[in-house]
Amino acid sequence: MDKKLEFSKGKTFLLGFGFLGVSMIWAMYNAYLPVFLRETFQLPFSVVGAIMTIDNVFAILLLPFLGALSDSTNTRIGKRRPYILIGAPLAMIFFILIPFANKTQVLGLMMLTVIFMNLAMAIYRTPVIALMPDITPSKYRSHANGIINFMGGAGALLVYFGGKPLYDKNISYPFIAAGIFMFIACMLVVVFIKDDSYTQSATGPAESISLKKSFYELMDNLKDVVRGEKSLLAVLCAIFFWFVGFNAIETFFTSYAKFYMGMKESTGAMILGFYSLFFIIAAIPAGLIGTKYSRNKTIRIGLFFLLFLMIVATFFKTFLPVAILFSFAGCAWAFINVNSLPMVVDMTTAEKLGGYTGLYYFFSQAANIVAPPLSGLMIDISTAGGQRPEGYLALLFFSAFFFLVSFIIMLFVKRGEAHE
Repeated sequence: MDKKLEFSKGKTFLLGFGFLGVSMIWAMYNAYLPVFLRETFQLPFSVVGAIMTIDNVFAILLLPFLGALSDSTNTRIGKRRPYILIGAPLAMIFFILIPFANKTQVLGLMMLTVIFMNLAMAIYRTPVIALMPDITPSKYRSHANGIINFMGGAGALLVYFGGKPLYDKNISYPFIAAGIFMFIACMLVVVFIKDDSYTQSATGPAESISLKKSFYELMDNLKDVVRGEKSLLAVLCAIFFWFVGFNAIETFFTSYAKFYMGMKESTGAMILGFYSLFFIIAAIPAGLIGTKYSRNKTIRIGLFFLLFLMIVATFFKTFLPVAILFSFAGCAWAFINVNSLPMVVDMTTAEKLGGYTGLYYFFSQAANIVAPPLSGLMIDISTAGGQRPEGYLALLFFSAFFFLVSFIIMLFVKRGEAHE
């Protein structure tokens, strides 16, 4: 299949709009929802962290299955796009409703809104990402993933910088803007990326969607992880651990900035904006470096610098030095994140690209289930329930530890490099 593919930067940038929309939603969700839950509902950070895992619970339960399901889907509009058409509009509606549910101060209503929004996001996330290996030869997947992550970083950047003035005027404005923007971005993918369509076979109509077949394909993919060559298991474990470290920062940094550094949560989100800006700058070069030299070595370089920068950041408490350190951290994260998905999908065949994309999200989202409540509990303990602000420093050490564990595991990965 790969021999028939041709790498198109223009088409990859168009596909990147789907990732841009997804990134906008999660950037705003992770930046502001923990603050809502803490201030409006007076919940402990451990409970806030548990609530922040809802998206990851849906992801770990649904994304691998939906990836395998989309591999076997056959409709007139393709195998991935039906899921985008269902999930994107529903996600937009429920995402926009989050700040309005917050204003009611009714926790049950807020929880229902968050649950339905996360379910809608789960429906289309794996299929839209699986389009990248669908349309890209193995040799160019790190480069293509760099472009897609560049677009995703641009989405987060729009949230962190553009969202601040909107949020300061009215907390609902950035949610409305991001929700609509996400929907438009996903519709661009549906209209212009059509390479996921099946052609009718010479023997008759192609096989229709089979839930049973997709379930067996998912089980087969999980057997590959457990029984196959151990590089796949090792890289997926490394992905799990570095996402534990990353998600802890993503979930609680605005709280860290507000309650330890003494800033507004929107200013803390601006620091994450610098992180996203330099992630964008480094995303495409990171893909090129991984392709030319080694994806594994590029990832390890990123992990080393990321854990080093987290430790150094504990010595500063003002905006500028922390923003500078997080800018370099964005570059390091690009080296890691851009090259990891191509490593996973290049350990399988073209027929299982969606399923292996789902495996990638299974392990990354499993990490995101563990990270918020675990890091939230750690913050509760280290700050004595919010009474000792200096205890928030434990957040950065927590993340640095898991980046170190991932670095060690990557030493045992022997496959996943680009091939012809």
